[in-house]
Amino acid sequence: MSISIVLGQCKPPDVMGRPDRLWVLASLLCASTWLVGCAGLPQEGSVPAVALPAVPEVQTAYGIRVEGLRLSAAGSMLDFRYRVLDATKAAPLLNGKIQPYLIDEAHGAKLGVPDTPVLGRIRQTSRNNNIVENRTYFVMFGNPGKAVRSGDRVSLLLGDVKITDLTVQ
Repeated sequence: MSISIVLGQCKPPDVMGRPDRLWVLASLLCASTWLVGCAGLPQEGSVPAVALPAVPEVQTAYGIRVEGLRLSAAGSMLDFRYRVLDATKAAPLLNGKIQPYLIDEAHGAKLGVPDTPVLGRIRQTSRNNNIVENRTYFVMFGNPGKAVRSGDRVSLLLGDVKITDLTVQ
């Protein structure tokens, strides 16, 4: 019996249509290759995430709490996470018609949300104005040329919303 593992894809053995222990082990191996490097999993020897100070102005004005702005995809993207505290105030952030941008004034970079042919824009929006309070939402920003780096300060622009002094982790 043989199992083929090619670039993270597993091919099951032909054993009367039922998986055996070796197949289950190979499946776990394939699944673990996809999990290695995920932003949500702590890496061995990694620096713990810095807790962001609560910004009462942002919470009061926009009904959100910024949970982080982190480099992702080997530095070629930025992952902005925020928790909705007040659905009514957070509605403009989740409006799909308004495009968000990150502005890095130190490097003169204006980073937008990538629009891929398969996935579309890589951000969450409210469908039928259904916004769930106490849920974390995300926006992915492209970082071409890896212009923005860890420790840089940027501003988020989204229509009338402007959140300044976001530090990239």
